[in-house]
Order: sequence, then C-alpha cells, then structure tokens
Amino acid sequence: MLTKRSFKDLPLEGKKVLVRVDYNVPLDKEGNVTDDSRIKASFPTLQFLLEKKAKVILIAHLGRPKGQINAKYSLKPVVEPLKKLLNVPVSFAENCVGPTATDAVGQLKPGEVLLLENLRFHSEEEKAKADFGKELAKLADFFVQDAFGAVHRAHASTTLIPQHLESGAGDLLQKELEFLTKVRSNPTRPFLAILGGAKVSDKIGVVESLLNTVDSLFIGGAMAYTFLKAKGIETGESRVEEESVEFCKSVLKRAQEKNISLLLPADHLIVQDIEKTEQAKLTDNENIPSAWKGVDTGPKTSALIQPIISQAKTIFWNGPAGIFEVETYSKGTMDIAQKVAQVAKAGHTVVVGGGDSVSAVKKAGVANDITFISTGGGASLEFLEGKELPGVVALPDAN
Repeated sequence: MLTKRSFKDLPLEGKKVLVRVDYNVPLDKEGNVTDDSRIKASFPTLQFLLEKKAKVILIAHLGRPKGQINAKYSLKPVVEPLKKLLNVPVSFAENCVGPTATDAVGQLKPGEVLLLENLRFHSEEEKAKADFGKELAKLADFFVQDAFGAVHRAHASTTLIPQHLESGAGDLLQKELEFLTKVRSNPTRPFLAILGGAKVSDKIGVVESLLNTVDSLFIGGAMAYTFLKAKGIETGESRVEEESVEFCKSVLKRAQEKNISLLLPADHLIVQDIEKTEQAKLTDNENIPSAWKGVDTGPKTSALIQPIISQAKTIFWNGPAGIFEVETYSKGTMDIAQKVAQVAKAGHTVVVGGGDSVSAVKKAGVANDITFISTGGGASLEFLEGKELPGVVALPDAN
C-alpha cells in the first residue's frame, strides 16, 4: 500500500498545527451548509489534535472565486457546524495570510480551533506560488494534509507547505488511500465497477485502468448512450458524445477479449421533454425511439445487474444511472444504491467514489451501510487511473 507518514507520528503536543481540510461544502441561498459530510469526515483528525492540546489552524477552499474576494464563497458559514461537531471554541479569521491571520493564530489557546478564510481568495493558491506556500507555513509548527478532495491539484496548500514544515497524512487521507489502494491493486474477487454520470470523455482514464482489474463493469447514466451507439443501437435524442464512439467500440472489444462482463442498460425510462415527467415511459428493450431521450434505466436493467451486484465481493461505484435528482427519474439509481448496500452489509467492500453517487446513497437512506464513501470524486478517479496525486507525493513516506 501507498504509505505516507501519519500525522500521529509527529510530536504535536501543545503545538500550532496547520491542517488542510476539504470544506468545499454546498450552501443554500441564505449561506447555510446543506451537507456537512465533509466537515464530519475531518472529525477523527481534529479530535486527535484537540486531545493533544494542539492549537489547530484550518485552511480550506470553497467554490471557484478565481483569486478574488467574494462573500458568496466565504468559509464563515462552516464555523457553526464545526463548533457543534467539535464542542470547542472555533474562531474565524477573514484572511488566510498576512497580519489578520498571524494575529488570530497568536490569540489561539491550546485545544482551540481557528478557521482561516478561503485560500482561493488569493490567485497564488491555485498558481502554487512559492511565497504564498511559505506564508501559510509560517503560521504553524507542523502541517497535516487531510483534504483528499484537493490532493489531485498541485496548489500551494497541497504541494508547497510540506517543503517548509514537518508534515503527515491525516486520518481521512490515510483511510481514502487505504480503501482506494485495495480497489486499485488488490480487490477481493469478483470485482464489479459501476460507472455512470454524464460523459465518457471524463472517465476515459478510469475505464482504461479498470479494464485491467475488474471482472464485471456496468455502465449507466448518459455515458451508456455513447456505448449503445457504439454497438449500433438506436439512442434517439439521448446525449451521445460522437467523439467518444470509437473509444467505446475499443472498450467493448477489449472487454470481450479479456472475458470481462461489460453490461449496458437493457431498457430505459424515456421522455421527450425532461420537464414533463408525467410523459415518461419505459422502452421494451435497449433501443430508444427517435425524438425521445433516456433519463433513467428500467426494471429489466435492474433485474440484469442484480445477480452481478449480489455476487460481487468488491464494488466501486462512481456516477448515477439516471437523473436521480428528479424523483420520477431516480428508480434505477436507487435500485443500485439499495443493492450495493446489501453487499456491504454482508461484510464485503463497497466504495462509493465521490460526487453524485454520494448524494444518491444518502437519498436512498443507505449511506451508513456503505463500507467507505470517498470525499473526493475527481481525486478518487485519478487515483484509480494510476495517476500520482501531487498533494500525496509532497508528503514524506512512512519510516
């Protein structure tokens, strides 16, 4: 396994500890956090530091403010949920560098937490400017990387701080690497991957990589229509990436050569207008008539994949089977969520890889049953592709 030095191996007692967390959380119009799972995911690391009476300084980003100060992307709304979670004083500084940050750190007492304002209010963060990394490092004695959702980006807070401070991987980062390494390098078989979502082009690398490890692969969501087109099946007005059709043909061919069971939807829920849910109807087979578009998989597809899911000992799922946010179009995705949860409850490994699939298991009410839910969609896919994650590479190896 890819082992990096654990933050628990550092002498953190009473020290100032800078922690890169992933608090890129959704907010409603009033600026309230609508999903605090990423905040909760940082709890084990923060709890350990607070027990050590460390002075905890948190840095994070939210949204894409493009190097400009923008109140819409302030991290201030995270303070209240963080206080509730940790049950200790949490203060907030309106800058992450400069006198504002330095003064706030100076007032921090052992066993307290300080959250600094959005790193991306400074363009130097995403440009990975050396001076900005040095400025951040000056705030503390040690650095803990715990933002798995950001380690695939080569930014100042992910790659430069470890050049100036003794560093270690936080609890969440270690867990992410442990479960994803198992999926990538040592899955208990049969190994099933379920891929969905909008675009084949976003997942070319991960499909290539999975063809070397999976026993079965189910492709749903809008991705499936490009694969069906590659097989010469009618896709109507469904979203098809013409530029990816040849790639899909090569995947189908290689899967056959490698004796991989590659499954595509056997039927669909279709509409002419996505807004008019009452007009939705099921197809008899995998063909979609002209002027209609697919929005979900149908019951024949659920029946097709059920035995494959039930027999799997390792499952990786990234991407929904349809437009599950709309109740009428959610059944295919909800069926998958329920079935993979049963596999996890039977003691097998089910890893849900970030993004919409996480929302799907929550909507299905089975999030607590899943073996591991990754906090980083992009990072988990890049890791499974075999890419090096810059924020992980920057950390020292375990002794």
